[in-house]
Amino acid sequence: MFYRGPRRQLGSWIATRPGEVVGIGQIDSQRLGTPGPDQGYALFLARFFLPRLQLAPNEQVEDVVAGCVGVALKRSALFGRAPIMADLEMAFTLFGFLSELPVGLWAEKRQSMFSGVAHHHGYAAAREIADLVGEDLLRLNSDEVCSQDLFT
Repeated sequence: MFYRGPRRQLGSWIATRPGEVVGIGQIDSQRLGTPGPDQGYALFLARFFLPRLQLAPNEQVEDVVAGCVGVALKRSALFGRAPIMADLEMAFTLFGFLSELPVGLWAEKRQSMFSGVAHHHGYAAAREIADLVGEDLLRLNSDEVCSQDLFT
């Protein structure tokens, strides 16, 4: 017996399902971020950095990952590709999570900035973190980021 597939439909396909975005393209508005391919992969990659993260006593690893993943995704979308390890390394380095623990005012600012970001109501806080980082910083690699002073 031979395989027989379904009959071919004549005419072109038309989006008729509910929720299908037709004719408007990407919505352009503030605080929606930049779409990029395979963004969920950044959460997988972030797990490799967990043993290296230097957290202050009141910082939560979930908050740090949520805040830095937003920056990493912004960087990867800037280059038009899926996130890679270098994107996450740059984000964690920029905020000092891969080096010695910060002291003084910077430590307090970082702690308050990342506090509660992983909570499902923390999207606005995560967006604020991503919005702090300009395109000029996103184009740097992690070695160049070490010499930058983000919050003076």
